[in-house]
Amino acid sequence: MSIGEMLAATVPMVRTLNLEFLETSTERAVLRLPDQPDFHNHVAGPHAGAMFTLAESASGAIVLAAFGDQLSRAVPLAVRAEIGYKKLAKGPVTATAEIGRPVAEVVAALDAGERPEFPVNIAITREDGAVTGEMTIVWTLRPNS
Repeated sequence: MSIGEMLAATVPMVRTLNLEFLETSTERAVLRLPDQPDFHNHVAGPHAGAMFTLAESASGAIVLAAFGDQLSRAVPLAVRAEIGYKKLAKGPVTATAEIGRPVAEVVAALDAGERPEFPVNIAITREDGAVTGEMTIVWTLRPNS
């Protein structure tokens, strides 16, 4: 089962928004939110909440790709998020997520008995490539008791 299939099966909001998984690797995750009138805002673009969910889902996909081999001993959890809406979004939008701390460093902290935190940085773009939003989500790996 791919990461996209796993998230669609376990996170109902991924299915609700019809998110498309374009790329999922340990280097980056790229998800697309199709243009859907049911999720528009008052200016006929994607609603801020839909774009937040798109970006958060992209971050979750890269976290699973990078730390999926740690799931037997730790659960990934989002700790906090900050989003900035930069330009008007219209049509389909794409979120590209990248981890902002070396994976090996995070795993080493987990090995040392810590509860490591790491940022995931996400850019939300329109089809013309313009960045419409930027988001950072800080994740942790909470060791299983």
